[in-house]
Amino acid sequence: MANEITVSDLALELQTGAWVLDVRENDEFADGHVPGVHHIPLGQLPDKFHLIPKDEKIFVVCRSGARSQSGADYLLSQGYDATSVAGGTMGWIDSGREVSFAESL
Repeated sequence: MANEITVSDLALELQTGAWVLDVRENDEFADGHVPGVHHIPLGQLPDKFHLIPKDEKIFVVCRSGARSQSGADYLLSQGYDATSVAGGTMGWIDSGREVSFAESL
């Protein structure tokens, strides 16, 4: 099972250029996400995980932490160094941190 970090830990990791993957659906992503994240919905991860750099630690975020744990576990099974973000995007927003928005993909 993948390790977990808090949204506060994620904020620190982002300051050093962390690679963050948001695994929520397109409409959820468009409604607001952590700035600078990459986006692959969880259901598409088996077909697109090769787009994720294997030589970096990957932080996986979703809405609240359940899908990110599944995504991080999947990436671990594929040989990635992946960590789930507990609390997810809702925790990020609730903490008052900056949020980015995008049109639906």
